[in-house]
Amino acid sequence: MTDTELTTTTEDAAWASFNTPLNTASLLNFCQDIERLLRINPYLEFEKWETIDDNKFVIRARNLSQDPALTMDTEIQVEHPSNGIRLLYNNGLKSSTTFKIEEAAEGTRLTIADDYTSVSEYERNTRLGEVDKSLVKWAEDLQRYLVLWKRWSRLAPWRWYMKRVWQPMKPAARRITYMLLWISVAEIALITLGIVIYFVEYNP
Repeated sequence: MTDTELTTTTEDAAWASFNTPLNTASLLNFCQDIERLLRINPYLEFEKWETIDDNKFVIRARNLSQDPALTMDTEIQVEHPSNGIRLLYNNGLKSSTTFKIEEAAEGTRLTIADDYTSVSEYERNTRLGEVDKSLVKWAEDLQRYLVLWKRWSRLAPWRWYMKRVWQPMKPAARRITYMLLWISVAEIALITLGIVIYFVEYNP
């Protein structure tokens, strides 16, 4: 980990901030899993994830937040400033994504910032269709995941399911699984209600 700190800029960058229930050390440790961070984004549909080493990855993914969907095919280099994580991309309009961690009144505050300053202003203006529109929804889903992590991560079966089953799923598969789960819960509730009514009516 270097002594430098992450900073965010308002020039040609987009960012989203939210509070988390984790302390600084726990959140920083959580952010070390780069694959998990990116796969939580509900608009990224991964076709390839190749780990070169602990700080270098190659990915290919469709970004469904853009219309039509734009394919990201890039190498990611990870830097470790003292207050977060920085992802550097070697291809595409976006040059980096930072995850900046700050202390908050309760827990911590996490800021995700996408930077687009690696290309000229003229090129940025001509490639506006490539701007990643998933940031706000990604932040919302990451915040929700961190709340669940705080509550359930001590349970090994939950961690196994999220790592081995939920994480590799495509976003559409997760939505379908979620709907099927609630349908199953509703069916069980109706069956239970039917059994209760039966015993009340026919077993006075």
